[in-house]
Amino acid sequence: MSNYLAIATVTAALRQVLLLPVKDAVGGSDIGFNRPDATSSTTPLVNIYLYQITPNVAYRNADVPTRRSDGSLAQRPQAAFDLHYLLTFHGDDTKLEPQRLLGAVATTLHAQPLLSTDNINNAVTSFGFLAGSGLDTQIERIRFTPTGLSLEEFSKLWSVFFQVEYSLSAAYQASVVLMESTDTPVPAPPVLARNLYVAPLNTPSISQVVSQDGKPVTSASTLLVQGTHLRSANTLLLIEDQQFTPASISDTQLSLPIPGTIHAGVKGVQVLQPMDMGTPATAHRGFESNIAPFVLCPTVSAATAAAAATGTDVTVHLTPNIGVGQRAVLLLDNVSVTPRQSYASPAVVSSVDADSIVINITNVPTGTYLVRVQVDGAESLLTLNSATHLLDGPSVVMP
Repeated sequence: MSNYLAIATVTAALRQVLLLPVKDAVGGSDIGFNRPDATSSTTPLVNIYLYQITPNVAYRNADVPTRRSDGSLAQRPQAAFDLHYLLTFHGDDTKLEPQRLLGAVATTLHAQPLLSTDNINNAVTSFGFLAGSGLDTQIERIRFTPTGLSLEEFSKLWSVFFQVEYSLSAAYQASVVLMESTDTPVPAPPVLARNLYVAPLNTPSISQVVSQDGKPVTSASTLLVQGTHLRSANTLLLIEDQQFTPASISDTQLSLPIPGTIHAGVKGVQVLQPMDMGTPATAHRGFESNIAPFVLCPTVSAATAAAAATGTDVTVHLTPNIGVGQRAVLLLDNVSVTPRQSYASPAVVSSVDADSIVINITNVPTGTYLVRVQVDGAESLLTLNSATHLLDGPSVVMP
């Protein structure tokens, strides 16, 4: 395969292809490689100038990936480019020499659009510094095709060369040049054992997440995850980046008592179905469901109040724990007066993972109040007296 010398070798080989037809068309003519603005020849001359290279669309991703997961080289990286040439023709205009040279070049490249191995070897012989380019071993032959540039495109191209008179010119594209690095790939170790695994494409899907008793979800609830294709040889539930094994599993429903490590708030649950593969067998990522939300309401187990320098500090004990960074808002209601008195505290952000939090609230009259707490928007529940059918707890006595 060709290396970094390939581009220069293509240019030199193009000269070898055109040299004899150009000399036959106009005696004494030559072929050069100068910039158009550095060419001021009064003798017949065809100037070959490589003005642009572009990635070849068909080959640009042919070598992906080139490295293994451990970073070792699996195969040599291969770059694929198209070369864009500007051929300018110089000579005596009174003898139409530029046009004769253009005709010779156009007919030659139309009759012989491919670079042969002999063309490349002759170019390497003429320019010894191109030895070892490897272009002659490239499977894809270099093909030259004329590029149809409009007058506007030609004017923009020539405007790149400062203060140079326009010369009769033609644009050609050479495709495709494949270049490899000199890095040596590391052979992969032999495969000692092969394992074949076949599994039906039954991606789990969650339709809804509810509490088993039909009430709001609390730390004492059993969560029901309902959907399709939920059963597998290894089914797990992912909540708060923690994996849990369901208590019961069927194709349409999974059950899970709320774990004590989950915090209150709006949560997402996802069904994971990892697959055991390899020798020895280890869990690999398998099928995963959509993420379904549910609200885990905190439970206030006790609340006490104490006078503070400003307002009142209310210590609220919660189940489950309030996590680091979670926001808590205290809500107080006095239902023994008419109209009912309600108060809300500013939000407090917890700095620790704990089963209680102290919330300061101001301007609350003395009395007994029902206590509710919102944790990240999830609100705790009040208890109902079955005899009086009135809300009776949890409560706190405000000093």
